[in-house]
Amino acid sequence: MLAHSQGGMVNQADIARALGVDGKIVAGCLDLMVNLLLVRRLQPWHANVGKRLVKSPKIYVRDSGLVHALLQIDTYDARLSHPNVGDSCEGFVIVNLLATAPDGTDALFYRTSRGAEIDLVFQFGAERWAVEIKRTSAPKLSKGLYIACEDIQPTRKFVVHGGAEAFPMGEGIEAVTLGGG
Repeated sequence: MLAHSQGGMVNQADIARALGVDGKIVAGCLDLMVNLLLVRRLQPWHANVGKRLVKSPKIYVRDSGLVHALLQIDTYDARLSHPNVGDSCEGFVIVNLLATAPDGTDALFYRTSRGAEIDLVFQFGAERWAVEIKRTSAPKLSKGLYIACEDIQPTRKFVVHGGAEAFPMGEGIEAVTLGGG
């Protein structure tokens, strides 16, 4: 169930109901998977920005190969055509970026109830970076990203994309590849 919810906000009560178990069991199992580093719980960024913010954490299974196995995705073509391909890519990028982030970095996401969103917000020292993740090699940015950036005022803005080249996107946004190209 977590693999199908990759990158989403998991409602533990819904999972418990679907499995026919007590919600405390689901909560305990999820906590255990987080403690065993199988699952990452990404907390929401929150501050007094005068907007209704999403307060539930997002859940990522850390191993994208495990996600694909649980979703029974066994070929490259099957992965590309799967409805969860974007969420799988997002999880892969987040896990890799967090593995290289400096010690003491807070990693969060930002989403308002109206849909303004940033996939990953890094906070370290006086720096706040906004990171949007797009599987495509020709990323297009949503109005929601611009609104979210106005809300949180990041010092740097990045779009990690599936292409091979880095390039400026305007308005202080840098498109980068996961490989740093």
